[in-house]
Amino acid sequence: MRRTRILCTILSTIALVFGGGGPVAAAPSGSGTGSAAAAPTRVPALGADFQWGVSMSGFQSEGHAPDSNWSRYATSGEARDRYGNSVDFYTRYAEDIDLAAGLGVGVFRLSIEWARVQPRAGTWDDDDFRFYDAVLAKIRAAGMRPMLTLDHWVIPGWAADKGGWKNQGMVADWLANMRRVVDRYAGFDPLWVTINEPMGYVAQSIKIGDIGPLDALPMFDRLVRAHREIYDHIHQRQPGARVTSNVAQYPIVQNLTDLLFVDRVRDKLDYLGIDFYYGVSLQHPPTTALLGDELWKNAIEPEGIYYDLRTYAEKFPGLPIYVVENGLPTENGAPRHDGYTRADHLRDTVYWIQRAELDGIDVIGYNYWSLTDNYEWGSYAPRFGLYTVDATTDPSLTRRPTDAVAALRAVTAADGVPADYRPTRKPALCSIVTPLQSCLRPVAVP
Repeated sequence: MRRTRILCTILSTIALVFGGGGPVAAAPSGSGTGSAAAAPTRVPALGADFQWGVSMSGFQSEGHAPDSNWSRYATSGEARDRYGNSVDFYTRYAEDIDLAAGLGVGVFRLSIEWARVQPRAGTWDDDDFRFYDAVLAKIRAAGMRPMLTLDHWVIPGWAADKGGWKNQGMVADWLANMRRVVDRYAGFDPLWVTINEPMGYVAQSIKIGDIGPLDALPMFDRLVRAHREIYDHIHQRQPGARVTSNVAQYPIVQNLTDLLFVDRVRDKLDYLGIDFYYGVSLQHPPTTALLGDELWKNAIEPEGIYYDLRTYAEKFPGLPIYVVENGLPTENGAPRHDGYTRADHLRDTVYWIQRAELDGIDVIGYNYWSLTDNYEWGSYAPRFGLYTVDATTDPSLTRRPTDAVAALRAVTAADGVPADYRPTRKPALCSIVTPLQSCLRPVAVP
């Protein structure tokens, strides 16, 4: 996950050059051109083959962290909060997996932390893998399919000492580990995410000092090579595998993300994973919250996910899309200043996914981020969990359901919101998610 310092000053100028919604393609049925088309009064259910899931990542949730670039940053004094043991998924994984299964979802996304399974250069031990062996067995026993992220921004300390992504040998080291992970877990028939949010990965690597601004473009080159090579290995070990890299929606710089990564791996994607969180529009201009840790101050415009889905459906015809991450941030679990509840946000977002399906966009799944609150890359203040956990004040780490738990159960049981559902918020004017598309072809609600 997410969002701090969207690439940095050196790329901001380039971003403005490439900013925009991409080429305008033929509109799907019902999407409108020019002014907002008449909105449908009913939306269809998403169907029994639609995949509902929850997302989490290893370092953010597991605790008991081995030496890594992020464990070092968390104890450096620069992070807002010290890491501790996060929400201790490492010892409470069975409880959390049962919570997920009780939501009616069929997909459980997690990451296999490189720093945990290869804590020393050139050495792997079965003991290092046994935690994930047990986790994946539990996911399958609970009736869910794993979605495995190979790299969620965390590298072992020994790899960081060699220069991390500045090191020309990084791709070889990365592939040596990831091939072992694939070989060990392909039999679980997982969905695969190779690299979590490449743009965010580069931005966060700059933030914590792993790379400098001038190393950004070489890091993108290496991430592209890593994705392409591990994609082929996955398909060798798991015939029929479905592999992606999930792409975060960063207002204004989306075309830059595509230019530096997505367009270069298009032939090595079986589906496109997208992550969507924040809204920016003429009604809600960008603020410094997009660049900092106060994520709960960002505007939320759920219809933006429709524009994001439509843009990629038209850019990559025939490529299915999976919403790998989506959620709502609050500050330490307190109500948001705009009054938006987690349950309403969930239902509104699902409504726009159903609208996308109605307009012929092939959306195959949706994961909520996240199952529980966690360590949000240096801070426990931003809360995204379906189950809230007070990691800094509650030694018991009790999982407490938010209002979105019942809402998600209802949505998964019905394969969506009711046909006559109405979003709690009307679409904003000219979303900067895709400026040209949303201004020239806006969506409306009845």
